[in-house]
Amino acid sequence: MAQRLPILYKGKPCYDIYITRDFGDVTQEFTSYAAPERKICIVTDSNVRGLYADALKEELDKLSEKVDIYTLPAGEEHKTLDCVKEIYAFLIREGYGRKDLLVALGGGVVGDMTGYTAATYLRGVDYIQVPTTLLSQCDSSIGGKTGVDFDGYKNMVGAFKMPRLVYMNMDTLHTLENRQFFSGFGEVMKHGLIKDAKFYTWLIDQMYEICEKDMDVLEEMILRSCTVKKQVVEKDPTEQGDRALLNYGHTIGHAIEKARGFQLLHGECVALGAVAAAYISWKRDMISMDEYYEIRDMFVPFYLPITVEDIDPEEVLRLTKSDKKAQGGMIRFILLERIGKAVIDTTVTDEEILAAIREIYFDGTEE
Repeated sequence: MAQRLPILYKGKPCYDIYITRDFGDVTQEFTSYAAPERKICIVTDSNVRGLYADALKEELDKLSEKVDIYTLPAGEEHKTLDCVKEIYAFLIREGYGRKDLLVALGGGVVGDMTGYTAATYLRGVDYIQVPTTLLSQCDSSIGGKTGVDFDGYKNMVGAFKMPRLVYMNMDTLHTLENRQFFSGFGEVMKHGLIKDAKFYTWLIDQMYEICEKDMDVLEEMILRSCTVKKQVVEKDPTEQGDRALLNYGHTIGHAIEKARGFQLLHGECVALGAVAAAYISWKRDMISMDEYYEIRDMFVPFYLPITVEDIDPEEVLRLTKSDKKAQGGMIRFILLERIGKAVIDTTVTDEEILAAIREIYFDGTEE
């Protein structure tokens, strides 16, 4: 049975998250945003194109006289302004106007790039998110953050642009390779740690079913994870305050991502950053030693790393200073006051960050 989660913006209905297990409801759910004369461009990538683009187009052909598919090369390295420029060029060639519609079909990279294109093309056009990865379904498709990387720095160019709808077909998770699936779990675990201790415990209790991809369990997991993000973004849609809590694990995580040349997946780096942030929280006596080690060790059954090789801790520290969340030279670091309650802290020192990086750094020698 499909699930619907409404998202409010400034207290008013903005869009729905619609969770289902196929594309059977596409025409019904898209009908308010499509019309025969309204062109639709499905933006996808080279991995997803052959899996789901034709099926989605077949449904959207029932609503619009012109449905195009634009295919981006897959991979974080293509999340650039140059690739957005190519989308602009295609839309211009095909005569897309302000009343037409973009549809993001893919993971977080496709969603972020399509959203940024929608925010900036002709000063703004409508778009719909159709996320196909666990990470995009539980995190990046929700909340209206869009953007691209610049010179290797994560999401340095972007805009807030709310989608008209987030349509989640959970069946797409069947074709997601395991490493990508568990990368998405890094963001899921984050949601429990920062906002919902009962959800965190539930994730541990459902470990076997999650790893086996039991669809009933995954549906509940996705709904509960989306509910956490809904609560945060509704309170602070443009990250003036509490929305920064969603950056738990990201300051050091993004730095590691860049230091390793994007060889590690985003969720893997979030897991590493989450362990590092929990370490600082423990050393500040905010959480207990046992809680720290449980947090660290609970990433392991979900095939997420808790140590990282081939980095220079000093370089990673330097890269944290370039993070877009830094303000006036101070990093807004997210720490755990307790499991299920995160806080924003601007007093974390370089020495504390470096100690946390060294805690997760494996230099190849055994103790």
